[in-house]
Amino acid sequence: MKRTLPVVAVALGIVVIASYSWSASHSTDAETVRDLPPEPTVTYSSEGATDGERIAHGEAISDVEAARHALHAQHHAHTALETRKIPGSFDQPAMASVEDFAVAKDNLVVINPGPGEYVHVMEGQRHGYQNLTVGITYTAPGGAPPMHTHVGEEAHVLTKAQKVLYALGDDIFVLEGPYIVNIPPMVPHSFQNLDDEVAELVVIFPTNVWEYDVLDYFPFSTPEAQTIAEEARQAE
Repeated sequence: MKRTLPVVAVALGIVVIASYSWSASHSTDAETVRDLPPEPTVTYSSEGATDGERIAHGEAISDVEAARHALHAQHHAHTALETRKIPGSFDQPAMASVEDFAVAKDNLVVINPGPGEYVHVMEGQRHGYQNLTVGITYTAPGGAPPMHTHVGEEAHVLTKAQKVLYALGDDIFVLEGPYIVNIPPMVPHSFQNLDDEVAELVVIFPTNVWEYDVLDYFPFSTPEAQTIAEEARQAE
C-alpha cells in the first residue's frame, strides 16, 4: 500500500476487513478520555422515527439505490452498505432577519457516524443555503467515521497542529495540521485522530444536502495502518 497523496493538499503552516460495524465506544483509554470535553448528544433518536424511517446514531439510514451502486462500481471495487442522511422534517428559514443568517454551533444537528466521531452539521437546505453544507467534527483520540463516499467533492480544514491518519482510495498516510485537503467525488475515504486531544475538522461540501454512503470495510485495523499510526504518534 502506497503512502503517496493522490489529492490536492495545501499546508497552512495536510488491508481490509469484511465490514465496518458502528459502536458507541472508541479506542482511547480511560486516562486519555478523562480530561476530554464531553461528547455531544445526537439530535435524532430511533424513538422519533416516522413510519418507514430508520434512525441510528442520529442518522437516517436507507438502502443504497441501484443507480448509486452502479456509480460506485465505476469508481472502486467495494460494496456500498447503506446511505445516510439527516433525519426529520424542517421549515425553510425566511432569510429575513439576522437570526436566519447566523446559527450557533450548539443549535446545529448532531450525528454520531462512528466510534468517537460526532459532527455538528449545518445542512444548507435547512439554513437558507443553495450550494453549501458545512460540518464541525468532534473527533476524539482514536475516533473515526466509517469508510465512505460522497457524490460530490469535499474539503477538510484543520486549523490546529494535530496529526490525523487518512485513508483515501488505496492510500493511507498521516497529515499534520494546519491543512486543507481536497477529497474528489466518489473516492472512498476516512480519517482517524492520532492526537491526544479532540480534533475539530471543518468539512465542506458544495451542496445543500448532507448525504454519504458507507462502504464494507474499515481501513485502520490492518497491521500496516496501525504501524503508520504508531510511527506518527512517536515522531516529534
